[in-house]
Amino acid sequence: MLVLGDAHANTPDRRAALMRAYRAADPDVALQLGDLFYYDLPVETYFIAGNNEDFDVIDALRHGRVRSRNTRNARLLDSRAVELQGLRIGGLSGNFAPTQYEKPRSALRGDRRRHFVRGDVEALKRVGSVDVLLTHEAPHGTDVDEEYAVGCRPVDELISALSPDLCLTGHHHQHTETTFGDTRVITAAPAWDSYYELDPDTLAVTRHETPGPDEEAEV
Repeated sequence: MLVLGDAHANTPDRRAALMRAYRAADPDVALQLGDLFYYDLPVETYFIAGNNEDFDVIDALRHGRVRSRNTRNARLLDSRAVELQGLRIGGLSGNFAPTQYEKPRSALRGDRRRHFVRGDVEALKRVGSVDVLLTHEAPHGTDVDEEYAVGCRPVDELISALSPDLCLTGHHHQHTETTFGDTRVITAAPAWDSYYELDPDTLAVTRHETPGPDEEAEV
């Protein structure tokens, strides 16, 4: 199972790198951790929205209104869980803003649609336990290098409520491996740098370098 970090694939170079990662992994199914920004994908991809997306497309996916080649194989995990290759995988779309968290989702407008709200978190808690949790924000204790204190309380709460064995996180464009309680937490490098393979039987995660255009041509 392919795992991809942030893609920011709204530019030709980043989109080409994303496609190279897919071709290198040759997966049956993929998971993606937000900031995708391109939704015509080669295989079925379950993704969470990040804080950089086409939010008109994200809204349409939330409500099941998009059925076109421009969103081929894009499956949004918006506070729900799916069964894939014997794993129960849950996803929280969006990033955290304290000023928006207590609002209903319907009150978010424009770029504010990038955030999750309490209702999204509570809805995901109700799905029950999961094996793998996908979040764009990281829990407390995540060892990434930022100019601010990293750690999101609602994500902490989700891990405590859902008891995943593995939490996969995007947003920070850095690869780290830490723990939160009994949950292994991996923050993913961006898709133009790395792609990952997840073994559904063991939950082992293997990191690979995304080929550059010259490397792919040589293969």
